[in-house]
Amino acid sequence: MSQLRALKPKGKPRGRPFRKGQSGNPRGRVIGSRNTATLAAQALLDGEAERITRTAVEMAGDRDPTAVRLCLERIVAPRRERVVQFALPPINSPADIARAMGAVTAAIASGAITPGEAEAFARVVDTFIRAIDVSDFERRLQAVEAHAARS
Repeated sequence: MSQLRALKPKGKPRGRPFRKGQSGNPRGRVIGSRNTATLAAQALLDGEAERITRTAVEMAGDRDPTAVRLCLERIVAPRRERVVQFALPPINSPADIARAMGAVTAAIASGAITPGEAEAFARVVDTFIRAIDVSDFERRLQAVEAHAARS
């Protein structure tokens, strides 16, 4: 045991060695400074961006799949979730789950929603049924406790 104590560095505080809000390296990199590799790459590209962009567009016109993908990624915004116009049947009890999931399945089959959107609906339904189960369990537990208190 004394050998282990000898191996530990002396004088080093345990836990957080610096006060909250104080940098662990006060003379470190200046806030807002840029990486030298990034600065070098930007210096090489300065003035060449227009030529490089024109070349990528020309290559895309020649049906180069990588150039097409690159151009489309820069032109078209990434797809975000869309608002789904879908009426999920009301769920008031576990018995309503089959009807709700049947409606989700029918919406997939008709093309009204995508399989990914259906998965999101299924998660909502699952969360809803868990909430019903917890609420039902709480109600039954209170009834049992009230009955035990009366006895």
